Amino acid sequence: MSFNLNMDKHKTIHFIGIGGISMSAIALLLKKHGYNVTGSDKSESDMVKTLKSKGITVSIGQKKENIHDNSIIVYTFAVKEDNEEYIKSKELGLPMYSRAEFLGLVMKNYKYSIGMAGTHGKTTATSMASHVLLRGNTDPTLFVGGVLDAIDGNLRVGKSEYFLTEACEYKESFLNFFPYIGIILNIDEDHLDYYRDINHIEETFIKYAQSIPKNGYLIINNDDIRADKVIKSCSCNKITFGLNSGMVKATNIEYDSKGCGHFNVEYNNQTLGKAHLNIPGEYNIYNSLAAIASGIALNIPFNAISEGLYDYKGTHRRFEIKGEVNGAKVVDDYAHHPTAIINALNAGRKITKGKLYCVFQPHTYTRTHSLLKEFSECFGEADEIVIADIYAAREKDTGIVNSKMLAEKIKENNINCKYIGELNSIAEYIAPKLKEGDVLMLVGAGDINTIWEKIKNI
Repeated sequence: MSFNLNMDKHKTIHFIGIGGISMSAIALLLKKHGYNVTGSDKSESDMVKTLKSKGITVSIGQKKENIHDNSIIVYTFAVKEDNEEYIKSKELGLPMYSRAEFLGLVMKNYKYSIGMAGTHGKTTATSMASHVLLRGNTDPTLFVGGVLDAIDGNLRVGKSEYFLTEACEYKESFLNFFPYIGIILNIDEDHLDYYRDINHIEETFIKYAQSIPKNGYLIINNDDIRADKVIKSCSCNKITFGLNSGMVKATNIEYDSKGCGHFNVEYNNQTLGKAHLNIPGEYNIYNSLAAIASGIALNIPFNAISEGLYDYKGTHRRFEIKGEVNGAKVVDDYAHHPTAIINALNAGRKITKGKLYCVFQPHTYTRTHSLLKEFSECFGEADEIVIADIYAAREKDTGIVNSKMLAEKIKENNINCKYIGELNSIAEYIAPKLKEGDVLMLVGAGDINTIWEKIKNI
C-alpha cells in the first residue's frame, strides 16, 4: 500500500504531548513511513524513552523554542491555549491539527479502516480484534490504547489496507474518522465535562454511525438500550451482536474456574463454532462478540477468529493479574466509570475464594461529581473498599467534590468503605489484611497501579 498525507515530507511533524498512548503511536507510525517527527512532553516517561530510542527527538518541557516555522503541529485536548508551543504555532500560522483530526487523515490511507467506539471496553475489544486480524493474516496496522504483548506495545505497522484503532467519543473526537467498519460497544453517561447529558452523547454516537460509508458496516451491541435508534439512523450495512439478541450471539455460555467464558457463536441463527476466552467476565463476552462480528464483516474464517480470541490473554491494566501477596491475587484494572467498575468487580468475584478487596482511585473531579450517586452504588461485590484521593488528570480542584465525600456516600449504602487518600498509606493499610484466597483489585485510570510495587515489598 502507499502512504501519503499530502504533506511535504521535508517538513517536521511536531507533536505537543507526544508521550500519550495515542500520540506516541501516531508519531511512531509516521517515523516508520519516513516522515521527520519531533515532539515534546511535560516529563520523561517510559513512552518518551521508547520514542527517543526510535530516533525521535523529544524535548522535555513545552517551550516556544521547540517550534520551528517549517512544522506541522499535532496537539492533544490536554494542551491549553496558554501553552507556549501552542501560542508560538498560532503566531507562525502553522498547520495545526488535534490528535483526532490528524488520526483521521492517517486513516484515509486505508481501505479497510476500523474504529472501535463505546463508553467502556474499547481497549480490550480493540486488542481482541487485533488478535483476530493477526490470525486472519491481514497484516494490519494496529493502534491500541494500552500495551498489548502480541505487538510488543501499542502500535503495529502493517503493509496492508487494514487499519484498526480505538475511536474515543471525548469531545466528539471520533467524528473525524469516517471508518469503513464502525463498532459501537455501548453508549453510557461519561465525559460530562463536555456533553450536556446522555441524549447529547447518544446524538454524537448517531453521527459516528452516519459517518460510515454505505458500503461499510456498523457493528453494534443490540442489547444496549440505545442501539435501535442508532441502527435506524444510518444507511450502511449492519451487524448486531449480543447475549440476548442480535445477528451474532453467544449461546450455551459456561465459565471456567478463572471466570473465563466458553460459548457457542451463532451468526444469523447458524452455529459457527465454539469460542474460548482467556479473560474473565460477561462484559468480555460482549467485547469478543464485537471482535467476532468485525472478522465476519471482513470474511475472516471462523477458525482464525476463534484462534485469535483464544490467543488473547489480556492487555496491560485491563483485569491484569500482577501477582500474589500472602497468597492473595492482585489485579490491576483501568475501570474508572461505575458501569466498568461493576463489570470488573463481578469478574473479580468469580476468582475470589476469600475476601474481595477494592482500592479505587477516582479519575477527574468532573466525572466523580457528575456520577457521584452511581459511584456510591457500584461497589456492592467488594467486601471492603478503600478510596484514594482523586486523580486530577487534565483538571483543577475546584473544591466541589473530594474522595471523602465519595467514601461517605458509599458507606450510606451499608458498604464497608474507608477513605485513606495517599497511596503509600493505602499500601501499608491493605497489605497486612491479605490472606490466601483473597483478591485485591486496584481500580482506576490514574497511577493506582503503583500500589502493586509498594505492597509486594512490604
